[in-house]
Amino acid sequence: MNTKAVVFDAYGTLFDVNSAAKKCKNKIGDKWEMFANFWRTTQLEYTWLRSLMKRHKDFWQITEDSLDKSMSVYNIDKSLRDDLLNLYKVLSPYPEVEEVLKSLKKKNLKLCILSNGTPELLNELVSSNNLKNLFDKIFSIEEVKVYKPDPRVYELPIKKFNIQPKEITFLSANTWDVSGGGNYGYNSIWVNRNNSQFDFLDYQPKNEISNLSHLLDIL
Repeated sequence: MNTKAVVFDAYGTLFDVNSAAKKCKNKIGDKWEMFANFWRTTQLEYTWLRSLMKRHKDFWQITEDSLDKSMSVYNIDKSLRDDLLNLYKVLSPYPEVEEVLKSLKKKNLKLCILSNGTPELLNELVSSNNLKNLFDKIFSIEEVKVYKPDPRVYELPIKKFNIQPKEITFLSANTWDVSGGGNYGYNSIWVNRNNSQFDFLDYQPKNEISNLSHLLDIL
């Protein structure tokens, strides 16, 4: 791969989207993981539906809306709402993330995030985890006001760095995102953290890894 930039999805790829609920599991109880997964699924559904309806809300507003629905469905005490939202702003990175980013930084590659998150959310997320100095650019869909997997999102790094899609190695844990980037022309790699099955969306990644450490072998 003639890689000039390595572009990462943020939520579920670099940062554990379930870590907010996990930190409240003593208060939520045994259903914390089902609740966390439902929150994430609802959040993604809202991004797609709002893109289709052309009724844009930013990712933080969608996170709040999807949390409210999830708390209602799982009958979660409303007093936990602020705690869960505050924890979502500082989600935990996966264990290998910092070491992998530092290793890639030595290879003279552009390192970026391309995410549904707002600029404020993403900056707080990388800053709270001491990762900000490792990225050359953080791209938010707020620049185009439409969510992944719209091709206009994947065009953002192309315009910024004046490179070809095939010169980008893109990593995501979300199969639809891998397909979105791959169909646009990226070399997409699936970070299959949960031993899942890939979707049938006109793209099959050449590489599948269980965590980001394996990226170093590929590059």
